[in-house]
Amino acid sequence: MAKVEFGIVMEPSAGYTARLAVEIEALGFDALLCPDTQCLSPEPYGQLSLAAAQTTRLYLGTGVTNPVTRDSSVTAGALATLQIESNGRARCGIGRGDSSAAHIGRPNGKTAELRTYVEQVRGYLRGETVMRGDTSSKMRWLEPGQLPTVPMDIACTGPATIRMAADIADRITFAVGSAPERIEWALNTLNARLQETGRDRSTLSVGAYINLVCDPDEQRAIDLGRMISGMVAHFAGMKDSPVEHLPPQLKALAVQMKSGYDMARHAQNEGSHLQMVDDEFVDWFSICGPPAKCFDRLQALIGMGLDHVNLLGGSPVATPHGARQEAMIRQTRLFAEQVMPKLR
Repeated sequence: MAKVEFGIVMEPSAGYTARLAVEIEALGFDALLCPDTQCLSPEPYGQLSLAAAQTTRLYLGTGVTNPVTRDSSVTAGALATLQIESNGRARCGIGRGDSSAAHIGRPNGKTAELRTYVEQVRGYLRGETVMRGDTSSKMRWLEPGQLPTVPMDIACTGPATIRMAADIADRITFAVGSAPERIEWALNTLNARLQETGRDRSTLSVGAYINLVCDPDEQRAIDLGRMISGMVAHFAGMKDSPVEHLPPQLKALAVQMKSGYDMARHAQNEGSHLQMVDDEFVDWFSICGPPAKCFDRLQALIGMGLDHVNLLGGSPVATPHGARQEAMIRQTRLFAEQVMPKLR
């Protein structure tokens, strides 16, 4: 099996991020990704720069930012700064937006809007002039070619975004859950588009956000994985998302999520929508259980052709915010020590 890169998604938390990044690096992970959702967690770029000063090899980036809450020049400036502070370890994970937009009363970005935004950010980072309507815009402090390339990693849930990302992304990361049927569908959608355009598959890294909780007690693992399962299922059931292509297990829940998702408690264990997410669904849609089960399930997904895996884990601590992230990393240690090395 080719070497697979393992990342972990952790909300940034003032006073915790840098210290936990050191632990994440020591556990053997390759990347730390922090969500950019301003009403739910602290600002990511400053926290990632602090993490950069305390680590040496860990890739650092957003997981994910969006085209709604920051102008593309602002995002490019933050990424350029992080790229310099980290000596070339920055990444831009980006999607259409969800909680970041919803909590300020804005709709998530459209696929076409995301494409334009990614191209603008990339242009700024190259030191190029970017046309913003009739205005010529560039980062005057950055010389063309001065900055090592910041990979643009597009998070994809639906078919339109996968096809768009196949055209322009450096990295593609599916956010479709951890069921084999979902990963297979996403890969088939991607490969069909690559065949249409003639783009070489080897020119991009393809991976997935994987909902995974490793715990000796399988029921405890399922309980800890319920929130993440509900959150990722909601991505398939956002207001304007198509559901015709979804398998029956997910389609019924996604339809309910369109009107029944508790956005006020997004990424919280108290969300009222979690009553719809039963144990059977969690076990199908996520990987929850002892190390041997996690190894078997994840090995099968990697064998389908994933180059990287970004873990979405569960935390046994609900609040306060920093302690929640700390407990999530502690919960992940079993996976890092008993599963991840075998998959490499």
